[in-house]
Amino acid sequence: MRWLDKLFGAKTVDTNPPIYLHSTLSGTLEEFKPLRHGHVKMYNCGPTVYGRQHIGNLSMFVFTDIVRRMFEYNDYAVKQVINITDVGHLVSDGDDGEDKMTKGLKREKKALTLENMRTLAEKYTSLFLEDLATLNIATEGTQFPRASDHIPAQIAMITTLEEKSYAYRGKSGVYFDTAKFSAYGKLGNINLEGLKEGARVEASMEKHNPTDFLLWKFDGKLGWDSPWGKGFPGWHIECSAMIRAILGEQIDVHTGGIEHIPVHHNNEIAQSESTTGKKPFVRYWLHRAHLQIESAKISKSAGTTVYLSDVIKKNFHPLAFRYLLLGAHYRQPSNFTWEALAAAQTAYLKLRKLVDELPHGGSVFPDPYATRFHKRMNDDLDTPGALAVVWEMVNDKDIDPTNLRSGILAADRILGLNLASEDERATELYRKELGQTITTSEVPEQVRTLLEDRELARAEKRWADADDIRVQIEGEGYVIEDTADGPRVVAKY
Repeated sequence: MRWLDKLFGAKTVDTNPPIYLHSTLSGTLEEFKPLRHGHVKMYNCGPTVYGRQHIGNLSMFVFTDIVRRMFEYNDYAVKQVINITDVGHLVSDGDDGEDKMTKGLKREKKALTLENMRTLAEKYTSLFLEDLATLNIATEGTQFPRASDHIPAQIAMITTLEEKSYAYRGKSGVYFDTAKFSAYGKLGNINLEGLKEGARVEASMEKHNPTDFLLWKFDGKLGWDSPWGKGFPGWHIECSAMIRAILGEQIDVHTGGIEHIPVHHNNEIAQSESTTGKKPFVRYWLHRAHLQIESAKISKSAGTTVYLSDVIKKNFHPLAFRYLLLGAHYRQPSNFTWEALAAAQTAYLKLRKLVDELPHGGSVFPDPYATRFHKRMNDDLDTPGALAVVWEMVNDKDIDPTNLRSGILAADRILGLNLASEDERATELYRKELGQTITTSEVPEQVRTLLEDRELARAEKRWADADDIRVQIEGEGYVIEDTADGPRVVAKY
């Protein structure tokens, strides 16, 4: 039994509906068929750890967490890899500009050494993993390989490409010859004829083709020894080599941001399939659209960068940010505003408060909601539709309260809002923002007397008196909610 089942119990739908994913490679919705029955091999493009990850970066890993949880909900065993890029990633997707890790060292006034580069990387990797935990992103069993630990595998892969005549040497390093790979640009149907030097790529006298890219970059002062000279691997070869070393020559799912489609992921395909003899490298490519902040691109220079710590400092629960992301489909651009986050927090806290107050003991995810929720999640990860199903279930007065609770928790196996665990921060927030439901025995004696007087007035249909008494109770700091099961007392904070 997998870890999710241990927490929440098995789901109550006997047969899993088909899974459909929108693959960037085909541009269509495809039914998921794994390479191996019951197993999924998934690679998620991870962070370049030269600084702290902002909420746009982190939104990617909420998405990959949903992908993992969806597969596990459908009884797949998932082998997940999230790489840590700690070397080789230049400030552009091409081969120009400064190495991001070098830029980080300069920012922190550290000497340019491999040891300092590793120290810097581990510092920001640790912060990244803390943010993942804060967002309740599942990492049990996930591997986080460092690119710098796989230099021999990258050198071996470049050697193979050179032996097969896919690589050539230039003044700056070793290049992949994209003209030798006839399918180059197939991911996203990139119009290679429309690519001109100076647009996607800088003009280069040493490249055979504008789209050629570095496999190994020469550096006489810093780097690793190789058959071609001292230097660094290209960013693209790192992912291909780590995937091959850990997951094998073919994988089921590869994720990333839409910005990786034209260059990084097409380069991965070219070098990987050329190395292995044109075997399909990835079955399903999934790409997440950008998260904007206040309708603007996330940019430090423009002052639109927000970190998870900023969210928490403004008295928001971090899982309210997760809830906000669930409300938009991953293939649609989403917009972060503080107003939208406030609305997401209200919805999240209402759900959290409901789970805390509902009686335990249920064992059923009530149908038709269980089936509808499952289908929504299996339909290209339709989290907005799945959330809507959950709220419809919440508003269904015919559902036994114990089964309502178990149904919400079953849905949370994918949503990942951590509703089954105690959360003092969430409790404190909903008590302040929504009030706390308490029993009549917990209120002061004068309030109990007013409650009894109000119930008597209601029984005798003295509605005006009942309303007056309600006002008196609110003056004492309590709100009355009339429900089908009788009045509920909520303490205001």
